Amino acid sequence: MKIDKKLIKELVDDLKKFELTELEYQEGQTKIKVSKAYKEIEQIKTSAVVSPNKSVLKSSDDSEAIRVKSPIIGTAYLAPEPGAKKFVEIGDKIKKGQTVMIVEAMKTMNHVPSTSDGEVKKILIEDGQPVEFGQTLVILK
Repeated sequence: MKIDKKLIKELVDDLKKFELTELEYQEGQTKIKVSKAYKEIEQIKTSAVVSPNKSVLKSSDDSEAIRVKSPIIGTAYLAPEPGAKKFVEIGDKIKKGQTVMIVEAMKTMNHVPSTSDGEVKKILIEDGQPVEFGQTLVILK
């Protein structure tokens, strides 16, 4: 089964457009569910309380950082198989296109490539953790 990334992107855009937290689509045996990450929902709920002064909110360390984001909803794995060496560690220098982790979706292992050359500053997920479309996985500097 081929995953229709264009359809998933349209569903994610509809989430934002209609201010939804979750959206489900089904056609025949194919069923796609997209939802906002819990943190994003909490930010929406508390956004009126937070100061609009962005300099207070934004860490100067991460402002120029490169973020590698999940291209799909699934389960993230830091290594090619249990017990194997991780694809990247904090402090590793990596090249554009190098695999930083795998996101499994519908029993398909999707390699997540680095979007740029850089050094791994933070790995924001744990091995085996569910991830959302567009969720930041790794921060490079």
